Parts: sequence; C-alpha cells; structure tokens
Amino acid sequence: MKTTRRNILKASAVAAGAAAIGGSLPSLKALAVDDMYIDTQEGGRWISTSCQGCTSWCSAQIYVLNGRGIRVRGNPLAKTGVGNLCPRGHMVLQQVYDPDRVKTPMKRTNPNKGRHEDPGFVPISWDEAADMIADKIIELRQNQETNKYLLMRGRYSHMNALFYGDMTKIIGSPNNISHSSICAEAEKMGAYYTERNYGYRDFDLLNTRYLLCWGCDPVSSNRQVPGASYALGRIQEKGKIGCIDPRITTTAAKADDWLPVIPGEDGALGMAMAHVILTEGLWYKPFVGDFKDGVNRFVAGQTVDEESFEETETYGVVKWWNLEVKDRTPEWAEPICGIPREQIYKVARDMAEAAPRVCVWNGPTMWPNGTYASFVIQALSGLVGGPDSIGGHANASPGRPSIGGLSPNDFIDELAKSRSGLEKIDQRGRLEQPNLKTKSGGGVNTNRVADGILAEDPYEIKVALCYFINPVFSSTGTDRWEKALAKLPFLAHITTHYAEMSHFADLVLPAAQHMMERWAFTSQKARLHTHISIQQPVHERIFDVKNDETEITWLIAEKLADKGFTNLLDYFKSYRDPETGRAPTNGEEFTIYALKVFTKNVWDPAARKEGDTLNGWDDFVEKGVWNSIKYPYQRRWGNKFGGATNRFEFYSETLKEALQGHADRHNVSIDQVMEATKYSARGEKAFIPHYDPPRREGDPGQFPLMLIDAKSRLNREGRSQNCPWYYELKGVDPGDVDQDDVIKINPVDAQRLGLRDGAAVRVSSAKGQPINCTLRVWEGVRPGVAAKTFGQGHWAMGRYASKEFTKTPRGGNNNTLMHADWDYMSGSTARNGGFCRVKIEMI
Repeated sequence: MKTTRRNILKASAVAAGAAAIGGSLPSLKALAVDDMYIDTQEGGRWISTSCQGCTSWCSAQIYVLNGRGIRVRGNPLAKTGVGNLCPRGHMVLQQVYDPDRVKTPMKRTNPNKGRHEDPGFVPISWDEAADMIADKIIELRQNQETNKYLLMRGRYSHMNALFYGDMTKIIGSPNNISHSSICAEAEKMGAYYTERNYGYRDFDLLNTRYLLCWGCDPVSSNRQVPGASYALGRIQEKGKIGCIDPRITTTAAKADDWLPVIPGEDGALGMAMAHVILTEGLWYKPFVGDFKDGVNRFVAGQTVDEESFEETETYGVVKWWNLEVKDRTPEWAEPICGIPREQIYKVARDMAEAAPRVCVWNGPTMWPNGTYASFVIQALSGLVGGPDSIGGHANASPGRPSIGGLSPNDFIDELAKSRSGLEKIDQRGRLEQPNLKTKSGGGVNTNRVADGILAEDPYEIKVALCYFINPVFSSTGTDRWEKALAKLPFLAHITTHYAEMSHFADLVLPAAQHMMERWAFTSQKARLHTHISIQQPVHERIFDVKNDETEITWLIAEKLADKGFTNLLDYFKSYRDPETGRAPTNGEEFTIYALKVFTKNVWDPAARKEGDTLNGWDDFVEKGVWNSIKYPYQRRWGNKFGGATNRFEFYSETLKEALQGHADRHNVSIDQVMEATKYSARGEKAFIPHYDPPRREGDPGQFPLMLIDAKSRLNREGRSQNCPWYYELKGVDPGDVDQDDVIKINPVDAQRLGLRDGAAVRVSSAKGQPINCTLRVWEGVRPGVAAKTFGQGHWAMGRYASKEFTKTPRGGNNNTLMHADWDYMSGSTARNGGFCRVKIEMI
C-alpha cells in the first residue's frame, strides 16, 4: 500500500473508537477564563495529571466533560506552579484529539529504506508487533550479541527505568541512550564543577533583586516557565532584570538592560563582569571571604598573594584571579563580545549591589567549547553569593521520599552481564569524547550514535527500539541520521505521531499521550519546592494506543517468555501491588502496580518524608501532587558543597580530578586531552572559568551571518507542530509571524546584503543542507546574526506540520542547516553560539 498521510489514517482506522473524536461533543474551552462556568456544567470534573511539554514537568489538571478534555490548568495544589501553566500545557487538547495520530501498530512492507522510499506500511495487531520484536531479541541472544540491541529514549516519565534501564540490562546491552546531550548537557557542567549540581538549578525568584537571564528566556522556553511568568512582574517591582542574548527575547523586552552579545563570546563578557566585581570590591564577602587586612588587592594586571585572602565558602578565587581574571577588563572584552564597556560596568555593578539576592540563570551554552562559558557564568553567581541564598539559586529541596523501582539484578543472566559492560554505541569516554558527567565517560553523546551506527564502531547495531524521540529531525546533521536509520536492519518507533524517524522504521507503534492517556509520574523542582506529580488517563483512550514504558514492554516480555526467555517477565511480575500483594497478570495491572511501588513512599502516610502527608494511594490520585518542604536557605553553606574541596570552586579541583582520570584512562596528559577536544586552555587554565574562543564553520565572506537557534514557547518537545494553534499563535515568539516560518536579521544586514523583508529565501551553510523560509527584517537581533526559531520544517508529519507529506516540509528545520559538532567536554551537541555561519539568498 502506498504510504501517504491519507493511507496512514485509513490504516490506523482499525483502532476502535476512531470516530469518538467526532459527533456531538463539548467544544474546547482551553482559553476560557471563567472557572465557575466550567465547574458548574453537569458531569464535568478536574482530573489531576502532569504536563511533559518541557522539563518543567508541571503538575496539571484537565477538565473533562462528557468524556472529553476541554480545558487545562496548573494544579492549584502544586507549590511549584501555584495553578499556573504555560501555553504548552494548553496545546495538549489539540494533540490528543489530532486525527493525524498513529492509531494502531503498523508494519513496513518495503525492505528499502530512505527519505524517498515508500515504506508501504500496513496495519497489524499488537500481538504480531510484539512477536516481531521478541524474535529479533531472541536472535541476538542466540548469537550472543545482545550488545547490538539499542534503546533510545526521548522525553520520559520517572518510571522510565523499567524500559530504558532494566529491560536493556536484562536483555544484555550497554546501549540505553538518552536524548539529554541534544538538550542541555553543557549548561550543567558549570554548575557541577563549581558546586556539584549536575542538573537544573532552582531559583528563588520572588525574593530576588537582580535576575540575569543569560542565553535563556525563562518565561518562554527554559525550565519553570509558569513560576517564572508568575514572578517576572514582581521582580520588576522590587529589583532589576538583565538579559544577555543576541536577540530580543520575551524577558529581554521587559528587562532593564539587554546586552546583545556576539554569539559564542559570552565567556569574554562574563570574565569582564567578574573583573569589575573583584576590582571594585563588590563580591559578597560572607560567601566568598575577604583579604585578611580588609584591603582590596585585586588591581587590574597585578597578581595577588593567595595567603593574603581568607575564603569562607569558596575555593581558589585568588588563583582564578591570577590565572585569568586580572587581565580581563571590560576594555579588553568590548571588541570581542560586542558589548560597550560602559554597559559591562553597569550590569556588573547592578548585579553585585543586589547580592546575595541574585539569580544568574544561564541557558544551555550549547556550542563548541560551551563548557567553559557555562563555567564562567556560574562563577559569577558564586561571586555575588547566589548559591543557597535568599533570592538566589538552590539545589533540589530536601525531604523528598525515595522513589524508584525494584532491582533487576537477580534477573540478569551471565550472557547479559558479559555483554552489557561493552563500550556504548555513542563512543562516550574516548579520548576526544570525555563526556565528563562527574567522570570520564559519565555522560551521554546522543548525536554521536548516528556516527557509531554508520561506522559500526564499536560494532553493528541490529535491533533498535526508540520512544518519544526523533533524532532525524531534532539532532544537527540530519543527513547523517537519515543514512544511519536506513542502515538499521530493524527499527521500532514508538510515537504518538508519525514523524521522520517513523519513515525509516520497520514497526511504528502508537503511544499513549503522556498527559491524558497513561499512568506514570514525574518529579521536578521550582519555587524552592520539589513536587512528585501523577499522570493518569483522564478518559477512555480513543485509539489503540499503549503506555510506552510499561504496557508495550509487558507485551514484549510475554512474547520473550513464550520463546523461552522468561527473565524479563519474571522481573515485571515481581512488581506486586503494595496494597493487596497481587502480582500483575497483564500490562495494565503491571502499570498500576509498578506505579504504586515507585511512589509508595509518596502516598503511604507512614513513609518518612518532609512535606505533604497524603492519606494513601487514592488521595494521591485525587490530589495529583506531593510537595516537599521549602528549600532551607544556606543549606550547603558551612563547606557542604561536596566534591574535592566541599566548597564552591573557582579553581575546580573536582574538574582537575575528572580530567586527570580521563587522561589516565588514555595514558596521556591533561594538555593532550585539551588538544584532542579542541579547547585552547593548557595547564591550570583547564581547571578554571576562562574565555575560550569559539569555533565557527564557514568563510565569513561567503557566509556572513552567524545562525542563532531560538526556542519557541509553543514547542511541546517537538510534538506540537501538527497543532493549528502552533501556527495561529506563532507571533508569541518575538519577531516571528503567525502562519509563517521566518529567519530574522537586522535592518543593517538587510541593507548591506540587498535582502527584502517578507521575501522567500534560501538559507545555506558550509556543511549543512539548505532550507527555505521567509525573511523578517527586525531590529530585535544584533547585526551579523540570523535568528530562527526552531520547530518547523517537518517533512513527515501531519497535515499542518508538513506541506506535502514525506516530500515538502512546511518551513525549514534548523538542524538540517547545522552540521554536527560538539562541546566535547560534556558531549553536548552544538546548536548555538554562532558556530554555524549562513548566507541568505532571495528566491
């Protein structure tokens, strides 16, 4: 059967209930403001769940009337969001009832794979689909090559260990690969190697007096969007806001200062701000310490005796000064970063005067050498005493009960043990790929998987299961992924919507939508609280979909048991209902029992925790959320930051240990590691925040503009592009235009390059593939930069996302334009910092 959007919908129509989206149903009231009107409609009620439209993972509620969700709001009981929700949460209503969803399992009939190959998908049963997967896994086990199994995970619930970790271990593969490094990892490096927090920080926004948004837009597209939106006006009333970004963001439009830095030169700007704070004696002395005689010896260009300074909660501030900061004046930084020296002085002073009530909120710094930019930005927070201070930033709140599943160790046989310790397909930990998430090879390198598959290095991948991920669209160097996926002998894609990855799959399996159709839970922090929030079906499923992490895995486990490998099913059956002691007999029971086991310490009133007390499982389901106590200020003060020194490190002994471990692993020096990973630092500079010049691809004469990959407040983890609202409301992203996909340049560049506002244009780069979109001439982006919001450009999705299914995208995908490069220290995919130069030509 020829694969077209229409035929996929016809094939999927075997799913019972496909007609349920039509007929006499209540209208959507997603944007209604009168809660009382909805609450008084007969038969309707609010049902608690969680949104996973971004990593805020907000606790939410769906209003259901006559079996249909018609409105969304934040859960009013959640202290992390206090009833607020951003636009992503509301868009779920168009996602769930989207007629273009995958509705039933589909099997490929054309063995040839490629973008221009018709897969010839035909509908099959879940039984047949699970049997096909089990056959492939059994074959790997019989051939003792279980390491050639690959599991790729995108967005996930906090029960993901069942699929991502435990099932992979029991099968016997090292290859459970998450999406993380195409999302954020470089951002985490600065926080970890200064204060040992390899994760997202929390921010005390309601008490801050200076918010510095660095390469992020908290009210649009970063984490904790509802809380940030709630707090922004209150910050303006009591303090100041500074935004550092080459383009005007939503937050920048409300800021006291906008600093349109040259992309990738953030490290120079940050070092100059540190120079001002130290030379003018503005550092926060209760946190950092002071000179023993009280006389400031930080003078530009002059070294300081380390013994003259007594530090309190920090380590190495004088050594950092001597190695780097003393020469990094605003006058030095101005021509490098493009920010006038006067503005550098002003913002540094404004921020320091508000100490310690300062939030330095940095974006992902996802560009080549981005680790050190992240390091510099986080060091500024330490200078002004932000860590654990009132109005500053915090770690996860204490008191959260332990959440997690059972150990799979008793179900892992000798074959699985022997193969699961082999090198991973993403090549993490190699000399040029340190991936220093706490140690050599500790982090993931998602975008490297394509190269590993193509080169069969360290070995061939024969069977791949992938869920909630679409790297052929969401990773840079998309052409590599098309070739890699076409090479895979067997690929199963678990997804709510047909997408580019589906086009290369042998099986496409319809997933339950996380917010309205499945049982699971999530956990996140915001507003100095940690929450644990349930996900649950709000009504009967419309299509023949299943929970990706539990129901689909159960079906596979049953088929494996039928074929003689019972370990996985035996493990799943060990998840007994904590209330009744019963073992599961099907995927639905396994889902509920496992969820109860994972969250027992949350809903069991007898379990130890600091925060809400819930009165059992039913109370958790009804309320939908558990809240921790508020994060205690100065919790890590008193030298309790962990790591090599237990202090906030300006000279990171912790990073030094990690780099030395990586060097020893490869029998080289640290300087040789720095050379292999393309950083400029040598010697002790490798252990401190410093300015590392950016790497860029493309001749400036031929490619005169630096591309900025902006984020949209409408992107629901890449799954919202088939929602009409996405295009109708596109103008909420600064500089963007409703019903269009635009690339934005400054009027100065438009005049210089002879380009016209509103023109259809072709955008090309030195190593990527060209895209087409519309030109927007806009003063909200600095000269020399082309800014384009990520999200559009799907060539294989639904009727709104693709102009011509599998042939012509609607707009252009930024990742098609950008080549594959990395911040090698973290493994983060490069997608910003102006690393990709482009040229724009009118069509």
